[in-house]
Formats: sequence, structure tokens, C-alpha cells
Amino acid sequence: MIHCDFQKAPFIVIWELTRACELKCLHCRASAQNMRDPRELSLQEGKELIDQIHAMNNPLLVLTGGDPLMREDVFDIIEYAVQKGVRISMTPSATPNVTKEAIKTAKDLGLSRWAFSLDGPNREIHDHFRGTDGSFDLTMDAIRHIHAFGLPLQINTVISTYNIDYLEEMAQLIEGLDCVLWSVFFLVPTGRAKREDMISPVQHEKAFLWLSRLAKEAPFDIKTTAAQHYRRVVIQQKMREAKDPHMQIRYEHALEKGKIDVIGGLGRAPKGVNDGNGFMFISHIGDVYPSGLLPVQARNVREQPLADIYCESAIFKDLRNPDILKGKCGVCEFRHVCGGSRSRAYALTGDYLESDPSCIYIPKALR
Repeated sequence: MIHCDFQKAPFIVIWELTRACELKCLHCRASAQNMRDPRELSLQEGKELIDQIHAMNNPLLVLTGGDPLMREDVFDIIEYAVQKGVRISMTPSATPNVTKEAIKTAKDLGLSRWAFSLDGPNREIHDHFRGTDGSFDLTMDAIRHIHAFGLPLQINTVISTYNIDYLEEMAQLIEGLDCVLWSVFFLVPTGRAKREDMISPVQHEKAFLWLSRLAKEAPFDIKTTAAQHYRRVVIQQKMREAKDPHMQIRYEHALEKGKIDVIGGLGRAPKGVNDGNGFMFISHIGDVYPSGLLPVQARNVREQPLADIYCESAIFKDLRNPDILKGKCGVCEFRHVCGGSRSRAYALTGDYLESDPSCIYIPKALR
């Protein structure tokens, strides 16, 4: 089931089970810690949360952290979600917690997908980025177990100044790992991530063009995060490739109405998912945010039902209205399908409605 009305329900929900993690990643959004927080949502609260998520037209649910495997009840949570009919995946850290037994248990319970992070094509780059020696080897060993048990594999990569020059090598590595999806994150300077870790606007554009070419031939799907203008790049390419003038007009009308599903080739969601628009994040203590990269709290699930927070809170309503965006994003013809990264705008300007500073495109209205 794909959600079409992001005013009423999200396409994807991220639940940060815990902030505890054994890694020391340089870019960690959560500034993860060694110990669990005693204020974490309990197992019973987690089950009630899953009930609320399911009632919101059953979006995708991703368990993240920290490291979800730092919670002893993580498999109870997965089991409850699967029995409820929720499509659930998990993004654990590559630590000794990732055992063959843990992977088999997740598979037997019905986990939809297991995601691992790989941020470099070799030990040196990946381990440096993850702040932990041996992380690369642990990840590769765990991936072999994933395949042995027939569990679909997703690879997450954060693009930053640390690895921007190694994209070709990364793609070769990803292809050899037989994953179903390469989820490519573009660094936002929040948490431990610093501004100088973020690639330049020109590098963003070049990376998008490279990814769009790769997507046409790669045996795996490609999804981007905090890179909404990747959609603009793909649409521009399709418009240039369209020989039929009627198709050009159709694309232009689709842009005006925000209906990019007629264009195709842009991923699984029918239109542009963005922070707070088809997307929501629940912290380990129940605080609700538009995304994990946009640290402006709406409310807490212990105080208000999740659906009410998503539909009624001021920040979520603002983020679902591209016509109130500021600067060039506010007049851009792609604002309904792109909208720019709201989290990056907030991180770099302090205003989540400002233009995304990482975009080099000049809208027609400003030429």
C-alpha cells in the first residue's frame, strides 16, 4: 500500500528505539551514548505506539537508534509489529551484537529488511567514519549471515567529504553485496556532524547526476535521503529525453500539481517525501520530530496521539505547504516534488522554511 495523501498519514515512520550504541560515528545524528536512557519508551508503550502507527494507514516502520540491538526486547517489538501486519525493517549497528542467532531470529519473526551502513569501500575509510576499528570487517561478516538466511539486505551510505571521491568504488562494492536497495544519505550537519563534513552544492549536483546514471543500469534500487533535489535532477533529465512535445507538457503539468508519479523512475513513494511531509520520527523517549535530522520537536506520544501530532502540529503543517517556503525554494517550479531539504535548511540557516543552501538550481521565476 502506497500512501498518496501525506496530509493525512506518513509514508514512513522512524522509531529510535534507543540511543545506546557501541560505535562512535563521526556524523552521528543522535550523538549516541554507551548506556541506555531510563526514560526510553517501555515495551508496552512501544506496542501502543505500533498500534497507532498501524492505524495511520499502515506506513513503513523502521527501527533505528543508536543500535536497536542494545534493547533486549527488540525482538518482542518486531514480533508484535509483524503480527499486527506492519511492514518493519531495522538498521542495527555492526557490532558484536549482530550474531547469526540475532539475524535468524529476525528472519523467523518476519522482519522485512535488514539495513547495514557502509560509508567507505574499504576498512580505512569506513572505520574512520564510524570511529571504530573493525567495523568494516564486522559488517561484511554480518552481510554473509544475512544472505545465508535469505533476509533482504539494504545498504545505507552517508555521503560526505570523507568519501565523495570514492563513489565509483562504493558502487562496485554495493553491487557485489547483492543488496535490494542502496540508500544514499547526504550529510546534514546535526548531532556530531560538522559543516565542514558536508559536500559543496556543486558536489551535490554532480553526485545526483552520477546517481541518476547509475540508477538506469544498477541491479539494485537507489533511494536518497536529505537530497530532495535529486528528484529535480531526475525529472530534468527525463524532460530533456522526452522527444514528444505533448510529453513535455504533461511533465510540466505534473510538476505544477505535484504529481510526479506520472513521470516514474523516482523511487517508491508517489511524490516527494520530505521532513514532516510523508515522514516522521519518534525519539527513544517519545518526542516526535519531522525527521531525525530536523531537531524541532512537535509533541510527545506520551502526551498526544501520534496521528494528531502528525496532522495538527504547526511544524508538520508548515512543512506540508511548499507555497510558504522562503527564498528560491518558495518560487521554484519543482517545490511541490522537491521542496529542498528542510533539515539542511534548518541546520545551516536556523529556519526550516528557508531555501536549501546545497541546491545550485536557479528557478525559472528568478532568471
